[in-house]
Amino acid sequence: MRCSSIVDVKIGVLALQGDVSEHVHAFVKTLRELGVEDRAEVIVVRNADQIYSLDALAIPGGESTTISRLIEKNGMSEPITSFGGGIFATCAGMVLMAGNVDDARVRTLDLMDIDVVRNAFGRQKESFEMDLAFKGFKEPFHAIFIRAPVATRIGTGVKVLSRIDAGVVAMEQGRHMALAFHPELGNDFRIHKRFLQNQGIGVD
Repeated sequence: MRCSSIVDVKIGVLALQGDVSEHVHAFVKTLRELGVEDRAEVIVVRNADQIYSLDALAIPGGESTTISRLIEKNGMSEPITSFGGGIFATCAGMVLMAGNVDDARVRTLDLMDIDVVRNAFGRQKESFEMDLAFKGFKEPFHAIFIRAPVATRIGTGVKVLSRIDAGVVAMEQGRHMALAFHPELGNDFRIHKRFLQNQGIGVD
């Protein structure tokens, strides 16, 4: 989305695998709600050079082993790990952000001090939805979990935003946010808004 010839904010969605279009749509809608759509754009990121010009980056859900392999193959590891903006990571993206994960096939980015269990609830048929208490929100957030991970250890500097019996399912560390579920699949953009405002986007 390019809304103007003068763009102050650029948000990228990593488009190697996963639900890319849903993330683009969610961020476009959130920018509109924040009233900054005339000076912001959301772009699909397919090569490493695009990352350097971004203010924020989303890593979508999908298959974490596949995404980690494609990040390596496309030379994106260093641009992502050295990225100065915030990263919005959902499901498989949360797995990639971890310092440690229970699957040696996944080469993580080690950007958040958390330990993660992949597929913590089993196969796709064990996917579920539930209302979550979410830090800073007056009303629960309806979350969609699809082959979801959980964080089983939270390190120094990580803020827990939501947890369930199995573990932590939403957290922040600095400008980064990681979620075990898929907020881009609903029509509630409060989490996207919180993330963007944490980057200084849409803040008066």
